Amino acid sequence: MFESEFLTATEESQEAYRQFIARVVETICSSLPAQSYRGKTATELATLIDSEIFPKAGSSREIAGKLATIVSNSVVVTHPQTVAHLHCPPLVSALAAEVVISTLNQSMDSFDQAPIATLLEQKLIRWLCVEAGMPDTSGGTFTTGGTQSNYMGLLLARDAFLQSQWNWSAQKAGLPPETRRLRILCSEVAHFTVEKSASQLGLGTDAVVRVAVDDRFRMKLSALEASLRQLRAEGLLPLAVVATAGTTDFGSIDPLPEIASLAHAAGAWLHVDAAYGGALLFCRRHRDKLAGIEAADSLSIDFHKLFWQPIPCSTFLLRDQHHFESMKLHADYLNPESHEVSGIPDLVTSSLLTSRRFDALKLWISFQALGRDKLSAMIERTIDLAACAANAVRNTPRLHLLHEPELSTVVFRYLPSRADLDADNLNAELRQLLFDGGIAVVGHTRVHGRQCLKFTCMNPTVSESQMESLVRTVAQQGEQLEREWQSS
Repeated sequence: MFESEFLTATEESQEAYRQFIARVVETICSSLPAQSYRGKTATELATLIDSEIFPKAGSSREIAGKLATIVSNSVVVTHPQTVAHLHCPPLVSALAAEVVISTLNQSMDSFDQAPIATLLEQKLIRWLCVEAGMPDTSGGTFTTGGTQSNYMGLLLARDAFLQSQWNWSAQKAGLPPETRRLRILCSEVAHFTVEKSASQLGLGTDAVVRVAVDDRFRMKLSALEASLRQLRAEGLLPLAVVATAGTTDFGSIDPLPEIASLAHAAGAWLHVDAAYGGALLFCRRHRDKLAGIEAADSLSIDFHKLFWQPIPCSTFLLRDQHHFESMKLHADYLNPESHEVSGIPDLVTSSLLTSRRFDALKLWISFQALGRDKLSAMIERTIDLAACAANAVRNTPRLHLLHEPELSTVVFRYLPSRADLDADNLNAELRQLLFDGGIAVVGHTRVHGRQCLKFTCMNPTVSESQMESLVRTVAQQGEQLEREWQSS
């Protein structure tokens, strides 16, 4: 009665599965809108999904229509004018791997749920550690993204510090009173998950010390030195320094070798957030920008950014995998200690998660399909597109460039012709107008308190002329909006 609902070895089941996948693919391809987004508001979208969630009797015949509604009202990540976030169009090879991942449904917590998947993930992690210049003691795990990876880095940093300084196990005894003296240092433009992690780790957001940046939005070494001296003077303890290799807004890369020296001299853990910029490890022309990354105690890299993987696909790398011991727990039904004695690899011991997807497969398949040369060229292309966009902004009246691109982001502002017009509100309204009108999905941020616009160039198939056209469109829409303001 129920056999047809599952993929089995029967010919009937396989044919039903093939037909279902074909219908889904056809629905996606036929329903994608021509714009980057169709421009519907939250209220309008809510009415489109106002049907019964769980009907008494199901019907696969209606699925295509329901999927078409979702697809046609989604942001089109492959569109040339979708440039808001580090939100990539996924590779076809990775999409094919996603089907295999979901079909096999391997859970990466224990070997008996994912035997060959476990070995492939371990092999890929080992290879990534070598690519990052880490020693033989290194290890890692796949994660859901930079948020989880950054949290893991600071969790293990905290546990290592408590153990080495006070012979204290946070896993067993919680946090000692002295924990209130611990501090985490990062740049002014480091990712907000540094504070989020500090909060979740029981340290509090006040434990985070933001360090000044230079005119390229990189952590200033003199400011880091001053902050470390100030901590010592106040009797506070530097637990960790978080260096960023590719900030979200500017793609800026902190001076890694010098930061590593200062961090380790102060007895602090060095975590490098390379969620964005880690892709440069595989980019021939720009790899040297990551010099010093090999000194990291822990490292975050997102593959759902400049590796063009479907979300989620990220990794956390650890210089000395012995530090995973502080988070290890055994469950008799899942990963008993006898497995460890027998050499059975249960990956739950090195992950914050229990059930976990086989995301390593899509990265491995993508590497096999692309090859190193093509991946390098794709990364270089996005960086070149950002340079093209920056040049177009620089040469367009009413637009003001805020920085020279380091990776694939461009931050700028529309400057109104009259000083009495509120430029911040105008830029905010301009971005919303572009989105609501289905014209373009453009990013936004604040720099030195000023509202700005942002392009994040993630699509290597976009042409220079398309990028220049988008810049002109933003300027023209800004001028139109300004005229409307002046006439109202």
